[in-house]
Amino acid sequence: MAENKPAVWVFCEQANDEPLKIGLELLAKGRTLADQLDTELVAVILGKDLRAAAPCLIKGGADRVLAVQHPDLAEYAAEPYADVLVQLAKERQPVVWLFGATFVGRDLAPVVAVGLETGLSADCTELTIGADGLLHQIVPAFRGMATIICPAARPQMATVRPGVFQALPPDETRQGEVEWLTAEPVKARLQTIGRQRYADQGAPLEEAERVVAGGAGIDGQEGWDLLNQLAQALGAAVGATRPPLDDGFVAEGQMIGQSGKTVRPKLYIGIGISGEMQHLVGIQDAELVIAINKDPKAAIFPAADYGIVGDYKQIVPLLLEQLQMERQV
Repeated sequence: MAENKPAVWVFCEQANDEPLKIGLELLAKGRTLADQLDTELVAVILGKDLRAAAPCLIKGGADRVLAVQHPDLAEYAAEPYADVLVQLAKERQPVVWLFGATFVGRDLAPVVAVGLETGLSADCTELTIGADGLLHQIVPAFRGMATIICPAARPQMATVRPGVFQALPPDETRQGEVEWLTAEPVKARLQTIGRQRYADQGAPLEEAERVVAGGAGIDGQEGWDLLNQLAQALGAAVGATRPPLDDGFVAEGQMIGQSGKTVRPKLYIGIGISGEMQHLVGIQDAELVIAINKDPKAAIFPAADYGIVGDYKQIVPLLLEQLQMERQV
């Protein structure tokens, strides 16, 4: 590994000074990119007390961890976090920098990019090092995919949604270096005066082994009640495309696709979903895809392992009946 070669960085989010899963997912991809560039993979994490968090990032694939500790960094705030990260990047000059496309990452990464006068690609579904040695940032586009490169400015920055990449199994034998850094971040003009935590509604959609999803073809609340019955019978999470979200039938956290979540279940059933690229990018890693649609020319069928052409109001009750019979055997 070449010394002093610009490194690949991953910003790792934390909660209560514990690293979040998205950071470990990005380290897995960052490991591949750093190896291709023959350089270090560096995890960057900010918090109050990171003594337990930093070693986890080494086990997750990082060669080095830049752990910046300060009481004002205990909880995320855009101004102090961006202030610290911009100064750190100006000193160390990373070549690539990955952020999660989370609430924090989508807020923070653009501020950092502006501070560093570089570009930023959002919601990438793949990242590769091209023959030109540049980071090829692949994003969904109309009727296909687009590749974005940043030929001049550095670092090359991208955000990636949770679930797009899979974290590496922790390697307890992996060796790396943790740099314990201190900083005096600027004071945030917005102060957190309280937090409200909502009760978990079962396993997150992106971690579900079975997913039943509905699209614009689901007719009103009665149709969604039927879809929910199927999901319950299968022990599946419920997902959706954007139209049902806009119509108020599902919550924002249930949307799958380019501007929603990425899922990789063992079983995915799409009902009344046309199959636009913006949705298909969110299910491309599903093991088994079953599509139900009354339009035989629906775009989802070529992406499905099994397709059922017909009215879901007739098909879903038959599936429920069969599931009930199997339970009685």
